[in-house]
Amino acid sequence: MQRIALFASGSGSNAGKIADHFAASVEVEISLVLTNNPKAGVIDRARGGFGTGQIHAPVLMFDRTTFYQTNRIVELLQKQEIDLIVLAGFMWLIPAQLVRAFPNRIVNIHPALLPKFGGKGMYGHFVHEAVVAAGETESGITIHYVNEQYDEGAVLFQATCPVVSTDSPDDVARKVQLLEHAHYPRVVEEVLNQMKNVQ
Repeated sequence: MQRIALFASGSGSNAGKIADHFAASVEVEISLVLTNNPKAGVIDRARGGFGTGQIHAPVLMFDRTTFYQTNRIVELLQKQEIDLIVLAGFMWLIPAQLVRAFPNRIVNIHPALLPKFGGKGMYGHFVHEAVVAAGETESGITIHYVNEQYDEGAVLFQATCPVVSTDSPDDVARKVQLLEHAHYPRVVEEVLNQMKNVQ
């Protein structure tokens, strides 16, 4: 059994899609949901109260001090025998001790075509606003491994969508979210399969 820990700060729509993808699997389990936001919608999803995209996994809430100044999260993930950490709308930089403990076992999705529109402060609507302001003709998603810098880990997968002159940031966000939901669960499964093959 391969075990996933999901990190999310918001509604958890990507987390829910990943949970849906593996719901019938006997080989993959969503073992834990971790969040830094006590008001995050992902908490309701994890408790099975969010309609479609229910996750049904224990939830751990943590604060900045615990995350950055202690080793508690690393120790918990190791104790739970987590194979892969999946960031699904998680807004904080992953601390070095966590990256070192799970090398090439943390993946993230970014709502733009890295290396464009990445880095600190470039998340959610800020990304789509920047894409429109720059007059870009396409945007998309980047799924990548996580290292100790924002959005700089090795790229696993990219997909694009057109951006037309009449698109608002909300329009771009809708297009990008469709790509996220279509591709992130599949790429997570591919990463798990690769991990299994090298063990």
